[in-house]
Amino acid sequence: MASIAGSSTTTEMGKQMRKGQSHVLARREATWGYIFISPFLLGFFAFTFIPTVAALIMSFTNFKLGTGAFQFIGLQNYQQMFNDPQIWDSLVVTLKYGVIALPVAILFPLILAVLLNTKQLYGKNVFRTLFYFPYIVPFVAAIFVWAALLNPETGWINESLRAIGVANPPNWVNDTTWVYPALVILGIWGVGNAMLIFLASLQGVPTEMYDAAKIDGAGWWATMFNVTLPLISPVIFYNLTLAIVGLFQYFTVPLVLNQGTGAPGGATMFYNLYLYKQFFTYQNMAYGATMAWFLFAIILAVTLLMFGTQKYWVYYTADSR
Repeated sequence: MASIAGSSTTTEMGKQMRKGQSHVLARREATWGYIFISPFLLGFFAFTFIPTVAALIMSFTNFKLGTGAFQFIGLQNYQQMFNDPQIWDSLVVTLKYGVIALPVAILFPLILAVLLNTKQLYGKNVFRTLFYFPYIVPFVAAIFVWAALLNPETGWINESLRAIGVANPPNWVNDTTWVYPALVILGIWGVGNAMLIFLASLQGVPTEMYDAAKIDGAGWWATMFNVTLPLISPVIFYNLTLAIVGLFQYFTVPLVLNQGTGAPGGATMFYNLYLYKQFFTYQNMAYGATMAWFLFAIILAVTLLMFGTQKYWVYYTADSR
């Protein structure tokens, strides 16, 4: 009996020692984990969290560079913003462009990915590289190149149209009718990343699903709509969400293309460009911070709406759940 009691005591002591060692190991791993992520944490707090909180506080003040004024004024900036017609005009401009740009931003790279996923296509690796290559070109440099191409007098696009008999080609960036198609054409230049993501998702569709569809007598279109699109719908949702967020942050192209003037006729005065002008042209930091937080609220609401509706059209397999 004594030997049995002694052995049980030894077992309990061994368990406690192993438990203590595991706790020490867990604390050591946690310590090293925090050490390794500390550069990110420092950068996040210094360049994201603190400026975000500062912008929120600033939105309740009258702070403007060069005046020395800084006092809390409550919700006056928000009242001014909701009564500012340029705010709503810039949102309308952003949405009008989005109606044209968003379908292209999803359909064009998807079509490219489907074509480049075709087994019979010769040299498809070369085409994949060529379509992706523009994405790594500095975007500002690409804008200058496209500005030259879209020049109504000397641009190669209009010269080509004249060569095939078009007497009066479009005045692309200086005509309110053609400026959005011109911006969409310019945006197509950088679809290589979305194309690559779609291509990866297409190659991840199980081949047995296509074999089953072929046995059932489904044609190409039926297979596309009943097999391919449902199985890559999470990737469509991902790219669509990024495209919508990017739409509300659309800024670089109108700034470089028209020097941020909103020409022609205010058609390129996007919301984010107007926000930039409040910050850096008018130096109205408090009002710019108010606009920034309003933009954050819009993007958050749209993103939550997207996540709320995904259950109706995004298909997840059991494994991905």
